[in-house]
Amino acid sequence: MIYKVTRKQQNSKMCLVCGMKNPLGLKTSFYELENGELAALFRTLEEHQSYPGRLHGGIAGSILDETIGRAIMVEQNDIWGVTIELTVSYKKPIPLNQTLKAVGRITRNSSRIFEGTGEIYLPNGEVAATGFGRYLKMPIEKIADFNTDHEEWMVIASPDDPQTIELSY
Repeated sequence: MIYKVTRKQQNSKMCLVCGMKNPLGLKTSFYELENGELAALFRTLEEHQSYPGRLHGGIAGSILDETIGRAIMVEQNDIWGVTIELTVSYKKPIPLNQTLKAVGRITRNSSRIFEGTGEIYLPNGEVAATGFGRYLKMPIEKIADFNTDHEEWMVIASPDDPQTIELSY
């Protein structure tokens, strides 16, 4: 299925997953989709490896954690979550030096906690890893000393931003 991108989410300066100025980061872009899910596009680097040519499982977990955790912002843009639990299942090796896609969605949303699931997809559409996460809702000022200007928390438009994203599930 092909879904229309409805909004691009913010990036930061130094986050491992979304930091645009982190030289070893994934520089992930997050796109809200018309079906209520969140798609993440990222590029793996040699520095992210475990076995030669393979993405480290911890990095894969980080991508799923951030994608699932940010999915709450599709409906509630001002909500931030602190990870309570993250379970990752690895299905296929994830290659390096390729642009890949992750997708996250919210499956339960209460007043204090939200839950979600997500997947990392290989270029051929196969699922490489799946995740489940539970998050505690907290205001950003209770999570960290976060200054939006200093952290460069903003939407960074690019001519490469997709208008649609294809999901193969």
